[in-house]
Amino acid sequence: MDSVMRAAGMYLLLLIVFKVAGRRTLLEMNAFDFVLLLIISEATQQALLGNDFSFTGAALTIITLIVLDILLSFLKNHFPRLDLLLDGSPLILVENGQPLHKRMRKAGISSDDILSSARTAQGIERMDQIKFAILEKNGKIAVIPVESQES
Repeated sequence: MDSVMRAAGMYLLLLIVFKVAGRRTLLEMNAFDFVLLLIISEATQQALLGNDFSFTGAALTIITLIVLDILLSFLKNHFPRLDLLLDGSPLILVENGQPLHKRMRKAGISSDDILSSARTAQGIERMDQIKFAILEKNGKIAVIPVESQES
């Protein structure tokens, strides 16, 4: 039972930490972020298993984490407010070429982040070429270009 309680506690802790860290955390992972994730996984393993390095303890921990994740997905599908609370909703960051600075600050997104996504996805070079830039629930920035006037 100790393994189940440790796994449930760690699941909730990680859920809260990544919610507070924001959507961008896993989207723009650099080498340092990757190393940090490895360190977190090692610390998580130690906290989950403690001194119980048995196959049974590990299996019970893994099963608990998977069941909690499935349960949470089920609850989010049946309770839209829970999904909104945990995953948020898409957030418009640029509208008709105008950056919405308050929203960008809240999301931890800079103009450079938006322009980088715009260059990568659409070949856009300037903010005024963006009709909408939207921070999606998965942390990616979707860019919709301004329609060209050529006909």
